[in-house]
Amino acid sequence: MSEMATPPVDAAMLNEVLPEMSTSRRFSDYVGPAVVFALFVGLWYLLSSVILPPQKRFLLPTPHKVITDGFLVWRTGERRGFQPILMSLWDSAKIALMGLGITIVIGMTLAVLMSSKQWLERATWPYLVAVQSAPILALTPLIRALIDGSTKQRLLVVVLISIFPIVSNTLFGLLSAEKSQHELFTLQGSTRWVRLTKLQFPAALPNIFVGLRISAGLAVIGAVVGDFYFRQGGTVGIGAQIDVYRSRLWGAELITAIIMASVLGLVVFLFFGWLSRRAIGKWHITTRGQ
Repeated sequence: MSEMATPPVDAAMLNEVLPEMSTSRRFSDYVGPAVVFALFVGLWYLLSSVILPPQKRFLLPTPHKVITDGFLVWRTGERRGFQPILMSLWDSAKIALMGLGITIVIGMTLAVLMSSKQWLERATWPYLVAVQSAPILALTPLIRALIDGSTKQRLLVVVLISIFPIVSNTLFGLLSAEKSQHELFTLQGSTRWVRLTKLQFPAALPNIFVGLRISAGLAVIGAVVGDFYFRQGGTVGIGAQIDVYRSRLWGAELITAIIMASVLGLVVFLFFGWLSRRAIGKWHITTRGQ
């Protein structure tokens, strides 16, 4: 049976189609988020103005009230206004970034060791799953009893919450290098270090960056959670500010602080997405089957 001939590609038609596809993709990239945002704001207005009973509407102010009372007021009284929120956000950002740095070093080192020793992987994996599954609230008394200083306690919470994705994705990536490539390095008499740096790490980069993006978001969550349970003296951290606003029923400030905490997580997530494209975007292509 003769093979089916591949139809020739019309270069002129291809040159016409590709710009149209690019324009359509750019258009959808902006329209989709704009539509979702409009629906979100509409639902917010519906909840705060219609669905909630009048005596509870102060808990969820309308979007324009949050903007005027939360974002546009710099400072009015103790812990009110946008300035205290920004200061608390900066404190939480430092804890999140420091904890994420510690997590990356510990997590990737552990993944490298687990990839080289199967017995270590089997011995360590159940405890990593247990750390990921353990509720931080249940560990709060133990953390407070064993570690002095709110900063160290908050950093530990960040590490416990964000370490699993880095270890699991890095380990999966290191073990995903093709067997034929390993055999080629064996024939060349390569050392373990050369095999790790020249074969396994390049093959693992896409998975490593997936783990980094997930852990980056979890690090922000860990910083906010640590603010709730580990603070000494004055109010520090955006999580502590959220707790203050909740207890005092300051609805506009509460929503503003929540939005800013979400923005922090989004910024860190987008940064690692940009870093991933810079590091592997030239040779790693993602397809959607279309």
